[in-house]
Order: sequence, then C-alpha cells, then structure tokens
Amino acid sequence: ALFAAGLSLIFGVMRLVTAEPREFTMEEVDFACAVAELGASAINNAKLYEERTKELNFLKGLLEVSKAVNSALDVKKVLHLLVKTATTALDIKAAAVRLLDEKRQKMELVASYGLSDRYMTKGPVGADRSITEAMMGKAVSIYDVALDDRATYPQESLEEGIKSILSVPIALKGKVLGVMRIYTSEPRDFSEDEITFLSSLAEQAALAIENARMYQKLK
Repeated sequence: ALFAAGLSLIFGVMRLVTAEPREFTMEEVDFACAVAELGASAINNAKLYEERTKELNFLKGLLEVSKAVNSALDVKKVLHLLVKTATTALDIKAAAVRLLDEKRQKMELVASYGLSDRYMTKGPVGADRSITEAMMGKAVSIYDVALDDRATYPQESLEEGIKSILSVPIALKGKVLGVMRIYTSEPRDFSEDEITFLSSLAEQAALAIENARMYQKLK
C-alpha cells in the first residue's frame, strides 16, 4: 500500500494486488510511488481549478449584481437577481430574501429562487430562531434542519429537499432590514468564502434598498 500525497497532505492510498504471493522489488515500489505522486498531482490540480472556478463565479456574480444595483431602481428586480446569482454561483438548491415590515412586525418574503410555492407559503417564520439571530446582525448556519431546533417547519423542509440553511443579515447604516438565506439539498458546512460571498450580496441588497429610498425622496 502506498500513500498518494500532495505536498504534506494525504489524499488517499493506492494499492497493488497480485493473484500470487509476491515480493515487490525496489524498482516496482519506486514505479508505484511515481504513479501515486502523479495521481496526487492530478487531484491537487483539479482542486485548485475548482477553487479558481468558484472564485471566478463569485466575482462574476458580484459584478453582475453591482451593475444592476447601480442601474435599476426596481428593488424587487435587483433582489430577484441576487437570489438567482447566489443559487447559481454557489451551486445550491435555492435562495430567498425576507425583509422586515416594521408596521406589521412581520418578515415578508420579497424574492426567492428555486423554492416551490408550497414551501414559500408554508406559514409565518417569526418563530424561526435562525432568522431571529440573523436579524441581530450575524451569519447563522444550520447544518441539518431536521435536527436543529433553531429551524422551523422541519417536515416541510424535508419534503422540499432542504438539508442546510445559511442566513445572513441585510443591514443598512447599522440597522438590519432583513435576511438573505440560501438552501442546500445536501448537508453542508459553509466555508468562510461562501459566507463572505453571501454577505457581500446582502450588502448589495441593502444598497439597492437605499437607492430606491433616495429616489422616492427625490420624487
């Protein structure tokens, strides 16, 4: 058995199997080690390519959203672009934006992508602790909605095919206006890069809301 390693990281094991008992020569061992190193290099290069591709998708998504924020005054149009961008760039199931209606003290769904009508109209989300915590200004990650009591409607989430949820606040001038959420179909530990990307999209959402408000004041 030979370890296939890239630098100091062990990726896995390559094994040579014979039908008859055999003492491997040093030449055979060296050859197998060389093949293992080639495999490790290929795996490492593939991971680097995947990371660069993801970074490029993030940058493209932010650029597209930034252009929309600077050119469009229709907040809902920009928010729909935001949730679509988040879903495609992160390769996830769905995304949604909820904003706080201060008069009614209710979280209103204003944009979504990838969610069924049945799930979107499942009921109020005021008791959802993950949203409550996000409204306090921090990112909230739920690895398994079926086992985490911060998430409401576990049965509806199961039927929708949702496993993990990440929520980030949409804040403007220190005030949290709402929450942007993403949903995955497989349990997922969200990386710092993914949280940062979603937070950046949430900042763009806040800018779109501010632009629309300024426009209404000017009118």
